[in-house]
Amino acid sequence: MKLKLKSYKQQLQDWPQKGYHIMAQYDDEKIIVYQSYRKEIGEFALKNQYFGGAFSLERMTWIKPNFLWMMYRNGWGRKDGQEYVLAIHLKIDAFKKYLENAVYSSYNERLELSKEEWQEQVKESSVRLQWDPDHDPFGNKLERKAIQIGLRNDFIRSFAHEDIILIENISDFVKEQYQFVLEDDLGKLVLPEEKQLLFDDENLNKKLRLN
Repeated sequence: MKLKLKSYKQQLQDWPQKGYHIMAQYDDEKIIVYQSYRKEIGEFALKNQYFGGAFSLERMTWIKPNFLWMMYRNGWGRKDGQEYVLAIHLKIDAFKKYLENAVYSSYNERLELSKEEWQEQVKESSVRLQWDPDHDPFGNKLERKAIQIGLRNDFIRSFAHEDIILIENISDFVKEQYQFVLEDDLGKLVLPEEKQLLFDDENLNKKLRLN
């Protein structure tokens, strides 16, 4: 496994407690995003290092750069059809391009446009942006917000075939770490090392409400 790991309790000291933050493992070349699938889709992706086979290019797919947010959504890989947990090493330029083209999935007056203009953008856009409450290892809601990005049309095709550097199966790692959660022993819990992501583009940071 090529993920960099670090103690959950150590990371907790450095993580912001509230606000809008892209928490992720990244460098100048790539960012790690997470997805969960049934075995058939996961095995195809792992073997071929792209998404195909039973993976649908016609439906929106959601990517999450925050590991604990993914664990909340997939129940630590225990939810039906989400047992195969993938860490996807994604080109960071592609990730930035998604966000530059993203439209918020729900209307908010802070968007500085009318509801009609927003509805028109949603119709035309192939990328959705959503902020949701982040969660701790037990699934408790936090004040900090976590991002997820939905892709469809040309963007899902680009994601599935061109934008991926590496796909890893981390299902066993997820199971191992979940045991420490079940035993309420977070001192032993190890997670992918994550830090806040900010872009050089201030307009993009502002659009994303990054703190």
